[in-house]
Amino acid sequence: MNSDIAHVKQNFEKDLKKITSIEELNLLNIAYLGRKGRVNEVLLSIKDVPKEKRKIFGESVNTLKFFIQKSIDLKRGIILQKKDREHYIDPTLPGLPYPHGSLHIVTYAIEEISQIFERLGFIRMSYREVEWEYFSFESLNMPKDHPARDDFETFFIDFPPHKEYGKMVLTPHTSSGQVREMIRSKKPPIKMINIAKTYRPNWDATHVPMFHQFEGLCIDSGINITNLKGTIEYFARSFFGNNREIRLRPFHFQFTEPSFEVDVTCDICQGTGKVKNLKCKVCKSGWLELGGAGMVHPNVLREGRIDPKKYSGWAFGFGIERVFMMKQGLNVDDIRILYSGDIRFLEQF
Repeated sequence: MNSDIAHVKQNFEKDLKKITSIEELNLLNIAYLGRKGRVNEVLLSIKDVPKEKRKIFGESVNTLKFFIQKSIDLKRGIILQKKDREHYIDPTLPGLPYPHGSLHIVTYAIEEISQIFERLGFIRMSYREVEWEYFSFESLNMPKDHPARDDFETFFIDFPPHKEYGKMVLTPHTSSGQVREMIRSKKPPIKMINIAKTYRPNWDATHVPMFHQFEGLCIDSGINITNLKGTIEYFARSFFGNNREIRLRPFHFQFTEPSFEVDVTCDICQGTGKVKNLKCKVCKSGWLELGGAGMVHPNVLREGRIDPKKYSGWAFGFGIERVFMMKQGLNVDDIRILYSGDIRFLEQF
């Protein structure tokens, strides 16, 4: 494979020496860097490269692409210097490039997630970032002594408590929008995807204190676990690709019964649990937890003024940054880089 890269570079250098005009240079640019150009042809052969060598191969192709682009730019400048700039205008030459910004990669992920669930008929919602204890905990069947209500797990705001709703908090999870949506909708059917910022005092390779979650909620008569699993599988195939697998592990959440944690095969280690014979620092086992899911607890339905004897529903909550980390081919092994402000990283998207 390295010989293919060297061959393309050698041919490019020969072709570049023959170029004498901007028109020829533009055709050369398309021949090597276009969608069906020779660099992309080499990149498509990555499927034939052993998995352990794909990263090095990809870096070599990117180096080749950078070399070709820089060489073309340099050649363009040399050609223009040979012409009388006062009397010559090249109509094929693009205008001066101006620096411009772009959307943050998390915003791109939110838009893609929204479109996937829109195809399933879900309505996009966004509930508040500052919430009352009642909607964050009591309405979700969490008692006063639940560990999540400790100040080591939740950001409490120094503000006078509400007589009915308790203390004010920075929203710890998008699940607080479940009961609000039930009350707003008044009666099923309900199909909601709630995307919002959430806050927890954690900071490591897979956690940041401010992150985004998307919450799925579906309530109607006859809703069961099959509907939940099918929806999550559809999302996983659409977002991660057909080669990835998900699994549901039995777990316990106060606001769902039965409850599950949802895992996806890790893209960093390709589901092996190891990177270069060392334990993968992202998943540590080959699987990475995306979030929790389950059938909405009857007590939560009652808080939302819905009769649990007549209706049932499911809900899930996933962290967008963690989901984005697992997107195929990105190889983002530390969630904190998303908010580092490093322009070299952000310019890649």
